[in-house]
Amino acid sequence: MRFKKNIFPLLLLIIINISISSQTVYHDFSFKKDLSVIVKDTNGNLFKLAWAGGLNSCEFSQIDLNMDGKKDLFVFDRHGNKALTFINNGTANSVDYTYAPEYEHCFPAMHDWVILRDFNNDGKEDIFTFTNGGMEVYKNTSDSVHGLKFTLFKPLLTSLENGNYINLSTTAVEYPAISDIDGDGDLDILSFFPLGQWVEYNKNMSEEKYHNADSLIFVRQLTNWGDFMQSNYSNQLFLDTIFYFSRKPTKHLGSTFLLINLENGHGKDLILGDINYPNMVALYNGGTNDSAFMIRQDSAFPSNTKPVNLYSYPQAYYLDVDNDSVNDLLVSPFEPTLTLSENFKSVWYYKNMGTNTAPVFNFQKDNFLQDEMIDVGGGAYPVLFDYDHDGLPDLLVSNYGYFDTAWYSYGYLYSNFVSKIALFKNTGTSTKPEFTLITRDFADISKLKLNAVYPTFGDLDGDGQEDMLIGNATGNLLFFKNIANPGIPANFMLADSNYQNINVGAFSTPQLVDLNNDGLLDLVIGEQMGRLHYYENTGTASNPVFTKRTDSLGGVFLTDTNVSIYGYSVPCFFKDHSNQYNLFAGCELGGLFYYKNIDNNLTGKFTLAEQQLLSINEGTRTAAAVADLDNDGIPDMIIGNYRGGLSYYKGDSSLIFNNVKEIKPPPYSIQLYPNPAKNNLTISFPTEEYTKINLIVYNCLGEMVYQNVIKNINPITLPINNWENGIYFLKSEYMEQWQVHVITRKFIIEH
Repeated sequence: MRFKKNIFPLLLLIIINISISSQTVYHDFSFKKDLSVIVKDTNGNLFKLAWAGGLNSCEFSQIDLNMDGKKDLFVFDRHGNKALTFINNGTANSVDYTYAPEYEHCFPAMHDWVILRDFNNDGKEDIFTFTNGGMEVYKNTSDSVHGLKFTLFKPLLTSLENGNYINLSTTAVEYPAISDIDGDGDLDILSFFPLGQWVEYNKNMSEEKYHNADSLIFVRQLTNWGDFMQSNYSNQLFLDTIFYFSRKPTKHLGSTFLLINLENGHGKDLILGDINYPNMVALYNGGTNDSAFMIRQDSAFPSNTKPVNLYSYPQAYYLDVDNDSVNDLLVSPFEPTLTLSENFKSVWYYKNMGTNTAPVFNFQKDNFLQDEMIDVGGGAYPVLFDYDHDGLPDLLVSNYGYFDTAWYSYGYLYSNFVSKIALFKNTGTSTKPEFTLITRDFADISKLKLNAVYPTFGDLDGDGQEDMLIGNATGNLLFFKNIANPGIPANFMLADSNYQNINVGAFSTPQLVDLNNDGLLDLVIGEQMGRLHYYENTGTASNPVFTKRTDSLGGVFLTDTNVSIYGYSVPCFFKDHSNQYNLFAGCELGGLFYYKNIDNNLTGKFTLAEQQLLSINEGTRTAAAVADLDNDGIPDMIIGNYRGGLSYYKGDSSLIFNNVKEIKPPPYSIQLYPNPAKNNLTISFPTEEYTKINLIVYNCLGEMVYQNVIKNINPITLPINNWENGIYFLKSEYMEQWQVHVITRKFIIEH
């Protein structure tokens, strides 16, 4: 029997709104996202969404982004908490979207799940999203003057239960249903009751109280909506209420909801997905909307066509994606774990051949939008290398792996992935790059059954031909000799599967680079813990000997210990216009670290110029490749991320080196003292320029112990003499326009 994983957030929320002044920050480089670079598939067809960055575990909603009256597409990928925006071109009876990243910054920082619904009936979709402790709501305040805009409306939704307002029950691993369940014009909410295996119905009382839908006042109406129960051991559903009432309640976590009319019935039906399972179950309502009674189920939904079979944890979305005024069905994993779900064919598209109230779904494809972009499954690590000696840098993209198989062991789901390297030949010119996919399995790397391969190239035997070293999840290196004759495309043969016995622990990401400028290729290797290992070549060009000098090159450390123990460092050393080395390093939490002061400083500490280069963040586990791809004297950059796709950034010729840009600095750190605390805890900020603080404190079990809105008080003193001994968590989110800077702090109470 399979027991469900008990997933519950421990790090919880302090929301801090602070006003601080701008400051002048100098950038050495400037890049602009460029979607114009052409990419083609193996048949010569254009990838229309080439640089959208890939899709893995996606959530879909519709919203009018550009206010032209057409519903555009909003995608939220859990693998990196990345918002993606696509403009609907409106072509009748056609799926026709254009990637439009310029709208992404309009959305606040969000995580785990996002649902766009119009709660106040003004025709503009608002944001419902998970927050630690429950659900928060942002109101869509867009207009023709200011464009797309959202304003925090409810930092935490509550629901009336037994005379008290408590957090409306949602978790990071439940995708709730937000819909007008009772047909009165305001939005209600369904989710699994956290302490049971049945569905909780929270009724919105806005219409009843105020005769409008804009207040979001909830009352817990039912704890057994639909009169069914889900097993705690599997995704089995029981429709027998006698059996239901005879069961002892146990905790249930891990389901997804879609409320939908499946057959013009009396009430809305329900489609459920479940953690660790690939199928979806349709429940048919024999009752009414607010007195639902499920009378039958289809565990192979939709059974009239190809049923959903999508590892793991599928969630369905009902929206019109082909401009025929009839809602279609999209299905994608809701799986938060990076190494469990399908990642290459992970968006299933079913066209609705019926009506909105009696749909007939017909399976169309399993790679909706993915087939129009560069997508190499899980993880994308770009490297530029002229494999065919034509003078143009070609693009190689390795990955963690393509989803291969899944199996259960002792009740838990496990998945297997196979790593490959995709080759995109540069079929453009020296001033206008263009890439064409040649193969997804360059050098037949898949035969080795590795994960997280990462290549680097250089002549390691002095024959004038560049060889290949590959890092991988096990931390060692594999040496591939280039056996091609001079002047023809590279042909690599595995010569050593444990090159010079070098191993950095896990997830080795090597770069061959003459870092000490002695004419010999040295070796720098990133790894899982977030540091860089430096091996100096103490041999010769034809017989290199890589001698370890340090496992902490330049003091580089890319792990944010507040939220993770891993950094997944990926180095990209390159020379600037003054022939000096610079470093752009990819990392676990997204963005790129920029270091300089490298030359003649290999035993010292590099200068961290920017912790997040130009505020670029393409998602989790980033990696960069840098080269002057258009021969304008300015470096360009390609960034990969764990969603399996790439983003192209052109070096900005209007802002060359040492350009000046007005940006706001990151938030100040907070101080907690004394820590451990006994009777009082003081929270101090190094500035008095703030407006209000909505303060929420949770214990290590995820239970709220304090909440208050505090204005213009610094420092803040909390009386804690009545609190129990133990560990508590504070998570501060500093809101800065569309960006959210997060600080997490832990404190201990000892009386």
